[in-house]
Amino acid sequence: HPINKITNYLINLLSELGFDEISGPEIESEEFNFDMLNIKKSHPARQMHDTFYIQNGKNVLRTHTSPVQIRGMLHSKPPFALTSAGKVYRKDDDATHLPMFHQIEGICIDEDLCFAHLKDLIYRIVHTLFGDDTEIRFRPSYFPFTEPSAEVDILSKDGKWLEILGCGVVNPVVLENCNIDPEIYSGFAFGL
Repeated sequence: HPINKITNYLINLLSELGFDEISGPEIESEEFNFDMLNIKKSHPARQMHDTFYIQNGKNVLRTHTSPVQIRGMLHSKPPFALTSAGKVYRKDDDATHLPMFHQIEGICIDEDLCFAHLKDLIYRIVHTLFGDDTEIRFRPSYFPFTEPSAEVDILSKDGKWLEILGCGVVNPVVLENCNIDPEIYSGFAFGL
């Protein structure tokens, strides 16, 4: 299947770049899906109209694979680089979104990592996937779990920009939530 093919290709590429693959549950607690990722109770993503709540509202169908990264961070000591892939669920159903889609994420934690390291990795991934002549743009964005944050677009052959991923420097609050000292370590994360 095309999704399995590209997922395996990207996991193998990230493995060659030093990322270890991890996995996690599709049914997730609010703690791992939101709280540990610095997503406040008032954030719109936590509303019933955006998220599939199950089991008396205590758990959700994961809205991203970031909870897998949280689990990996809790069981790893820096430095490390982790990647995960899987199904995610959001209450979207229009011409450009489906309620279930696939995501591949990566996180890298070490001393002295910055946005430039992330940018270099994104260029390597995009150029491997789409060719060295692919035009890329980084647009400032907001994600509670990264700061600064960006969305990355590529220019299609018909001259239209297409968003392919979100990324950023891991928010120190997230590092603290995972018992990683933000005074010593920093990191970056991305989700395709």
